[in-house]
Amino acid sequence: MRLAIVIMAAGKGTRLKSQRPKVLHEIGGKPLLAHVIAAASKIVSPADIYVVVGHQAERVEAALASTSVNFVLQSEQLGTGHAIQCAQQAITRYDHILVLSGDVPLIRPQTIQKLWDFHQTQYADMTLLTAIPENPYGYGRVIRKNDSVEVSAIVEQKSLLPNQQNLPEINSGIYAFNTAALLQHLKELAANNSQGEYYLTDMAQILTSAGKRVVAITAPDITEVLGANTIAELVALDSTLRANIASRLMAQGVTIFRPETCTIDPDVEVGPDTVIEPCVQLLKGTRIGSDCLIRSGSMIENSIIADNVTVRNHCVIEDSSIGSGAKIGPFAHLRMGSEIGEDAHVGNYVETKKARMGKGAKANHLTYLGDAEIGAGSNIGAGVITCNYDGVNKHRTVIGERVFVGSDSTLVAPISVGDGAYIGAGSCITREVPADALAVGRSRQFTKEGWAAAKRARMNKEC
Repeated sequence: MRLAIVIMAAGKGTRLKSQRPKVLHEIGGKPLLAHVIAAASKIVSPADIYVVVGHQAERVEAALASTSVNFVLQSEQLGTGHAIQCAQQAITRYDHILVLSGDVPLIRPQTIQKLWDFHQTQYADMTLLTAIPENPYGYGRVIRKNDSVEVSAIVEQKSLLPNQQNLPEINSGIYAFNTAALLQHLKELAANNSQGEYYLTDMAQILTSAGKRVVAITAPDITEVLGANTIAELVALDSTLRANIASRLMAQGVTIFRPETCTIDPDVEVGPDTVIEPCVQLLKGTRIGSDCLIRSGSMIENSIIADNVTVRNHCVIEDSSIGSGAKIGPFAHLRMGSEIGEDAHVGNYVETKKARMGKGAKANHLTYLGDAEIGAGSNIGAGVITCNYDGVNKHRTVIGERVFVGSDSTLVAPISVGDGAYIGAGSCITREVPADALAVGRSRQFTKEGWAAAKRARMNKEC
C-alpha cells in the first residue's frame, strides 16, 4: 500500500500577532513546520510528503527547501477540507494518506506510526488521533459509538448539546484516510458555518453516514497534539520540548543543574559524566564529549567539543572545535573556524577566528587571534593581536612550535614566526622571524632624570 503524508501549513496564525507565517515560528531552534516534517520523514520518504502552503507560501517554501518535500498551493485559505481538495491531484496515486498539522511540532514518529498501524489493522476509511486533556473546553469532541473504537461524529464546542458538554475526548486534527473513500466523498463537504470554510472534521460524519468505517485512537501524551495559536502557547511548547531533551540527556548520564534554565536544541549530543551548569545554551549541531564541564552562562553553537574539556563561565563558542583536555575562558569568544588543540588554553577575554592552536598552546589573556596558526607548546602573551586585515583582504599569521610571544605585541600579517623563537614584549613585528631567533620591534627607551620633578615645580610656580 502506498502511503503519503499531507501537512497543513497554509494558515496565517493571526492570534500570534506576527508578520511571520505561523509555521515558521520556532521552538527548539527550528520552525514548527520543520519539526513536523522531520517526524513525518521517519515514516515515509520526503518525496511522499506534501506540504499545503498558502499564506506567504514563497517564504515558507524557501525556508524548508532543504527538506526536499513537495509543496501544494492553497491560494485561498478556505479550511482544512479545502486544503485536501487542493492536494487532491497529488494524492490520487496513493492508497492511504496521513494528515498532520504544521503547527503541532511535538508529534513523535512513534505516535504517527501507531496511528498508521491502527488504521491498517482496523481496515478503516478514516482514523482520528484523539487526546484527553485536563480541560477539553474549546476543542471539538469525539463522539464514539457505544464506547467502541468506532466514531460517529466530531462536534465543535459551540455545537455541543447539554449532555455532551463533559465529553473528555478531543479531536487532534491528525488523521489517516483511505484515499479512495476520502476522494469519493470529499465533494460533500459544505461551508455552511460562520467562517465559510470547509472542515476536514466533517468527513467523520459524512463517511459514517455513507457506511464507511471511522475509528479513533488516543495519543499517549496530550503534549504531542498541542498547537501554538499564541506566543504564550509557542513558548510553552518550547519549554516542553527542551524539558524533554534535558530529561533524555540526564537519562544518558549527563548532569544538568537547573535544567529549566538551560537551552538545549534537539540535535545536540552530550557524552556521559559531562556536567552542565545553569543558564547554558547548547545550540544546533553541537556535540560534546564525556567528562566535560560547561560552566554557567556559556553559549555553544554548531561546535564539536572532545572529552575532558572545561568551558568556564560566559564563553561564546561558534562553528569551532575543541580538543580533549583543553580549557576555555572565562569570557572567551571562539568564532567560526577556530580549532583548539588538545590541552590548549584559551583564557579570559581572548577572541579567536579561523585560528588553529596546537597541542598545549596557550593564549590566556586579552588576545585576538584571527586567521592564525599557533604551533604546539607556544605561549601567546596578554594583549597580543594578529593584524589580519589590511582594509581589503585578510592575511594569515603562522607561529611555529614552542614560540614565546611577549605581551602587547602586534603581528602584522602575512607573517611567520619560526619554531622556538621569542618576540619581545610590546613589539610590532612586520617581517619573518627565523626559528630560535629573538625579534624586538619597538622604540628605544630613553630616561631624563628629574624631568617629572622639574615639571611639577614649573606648574606650581605658574599657579
